[in-house]
Amino acid sequence: MIENFAGKTAVLTGAGSGFGLECARIAAQRGMRLVLVDVQPDALDAASREMQAAGCQVLARRVDVSDARQMEQLARDVHEQWGAPHLVFNNAGVGSGGLVWENSLADWQWVLGVNLWGVIHGVRLFTPMMLQAARSDPQWRGHIVNTASMAGLLNPPNMGVYNVSKHAVVSLSETLYHDLSLVTGQIGASVLCPYFVPTGITRSERNRPQAMDGETLTASQRINAAMISKAVDSGRVSAPEVAQKVFDAVASGQFYIFSHPQALGNVRSRMDHLLQAANPPDPFAERPQVGEQLRAALRG
Repeated sequence: MIENFAGKTAVLTGAGSGFGLECARIAAQRGMRLVLVDVQPDALDAASREMQAAGCQVLARRVDVSDARQMEQLARDVHEQWGAPHLVFNNAGVGSGGLVWENSLADWQWVLGVNLWGVIHGVRLFTPMMLQAARSDPQWRGHIVNTASMAGLLNPPNMGVYNVSKHAVVSLSETLYHDLSLVTGQIGASVLCPYFVPTGITRSERNRPQAMDGETLTASQRINAAMISKAVDSGRVSAPEVAQKVFDAVASGQFYIFSHPQALGNVRSRMDHLLQAANPPDPFAERPQVGEQLRAALRG
């Protein structure tokens, strides 16, 4: 929980677009020092210029969050520049789908590398710094926010590699919350579970590793990309609105952050079936026409 953000340090991965950029803008408005992290140089440069123009102190670093050495260097740079960060937003993420058996090894390594290992590195590197700062000052407060997804609470078909990565982030975040509560009352944790919100994630291919340049998408991956893009682009909740929810949660100590609370009915249905040892529920029960379209496309 952080009640006063002014003068404190925030580390934000995926800061060049989407939730990362919008949270950086709110952090700038609240007088924070910003560590902006992104793998896309033009987006990172634009974000850095914008925050500096707003009067912020900025440390910008181009980092592949899946790379342990790059993240370790980032952590050293942050500590040398400003000490332990007060807010860490492990937010960088990529999207990929398709039938689960059609994902290549490179698909799995890329998606899990960014979506899961990026969060793991952020937690393992920054949490010890924050704990040391808390031990040194009883008034010190910090908070860690990890970006998961509603796909981390559900299992929508034709996007298994993404689901797996986000379920792992939810599990990691819940465990982090409990582990922190065992050792300190000065550092909190939250998990962000957005639904369909227009961000840059539907254009994740722009940052695919060069080693994947020769890979072509399967039919199921192309179908997934088209359907997800349509759903995301029609989203009525904006990235700035979600960013505000993030800061509200950090200020109040709220763990679960939902962009679309109305989607929790699907989570309740899944939990009910699990508790009854019943087979998983129809993911398209509320929108059968979508299920029909997907089956027809995959079988056609």
